[in-house]
Amino acid sequence: MGMSVTISVATEQDAEQIFKLQYLSFQSEAALYGNYRIDPLVQTLDSVRQEVAADCVFVARLGEEVVGSVRGRITEDGSAAIGKLCVHPRLQGHGIGARLLRAAEGALVEERGATRFRLHTGHRSEGNLRLYRRVGYETVGTSQGADGVPMIVLEKKAEAYATTA
Repeated sequence: MGMSVTISVATEQDAEQIFKLQYLSFQSEAALYGNYRIDPLVQTLDSVRQEVAADCVFVARLGEEVVGSVRGRITEDGSAAIGKLCVHPRLQGHGIGARLLRAAEGALVEERGATRFRLHTGHRSEGNLRLYRRVGYETVGTSQGADGVPMIVLEKKAEAYATTA
């Protein structure tokens, strides 16, 4: 690649790049379901800015370009909800998603006291499911997204972070 991809905490200045990357990266998910109204595609820039300010958000950078992102927040039950993991389509398959997940998991445990991690992905999203299972997530149920897409819910205990980090 020439340049190394670095992982760091997102800043307010990253919000617009995250917003654009998210829109680009989730096109393939939308196509899988024939639904272009999935949450990552209809989220507003202001909403992304609010998440960057309040949540645990990490980005992957190639030089100055944001090429990956993930968000996490603590829920009422002490679990960490992880979402909107995305990597630029041209860089998928190089471990960037797993690195982003590890960064978010570490911060959510160390800085925010997470006891477990929870995430969801569409039931047809085989690549996502392979990644999540490879890094220790297990299926715990199903749900339906607000957009009507059937989702698989996966969890991992926070103690498992140390063994997969």
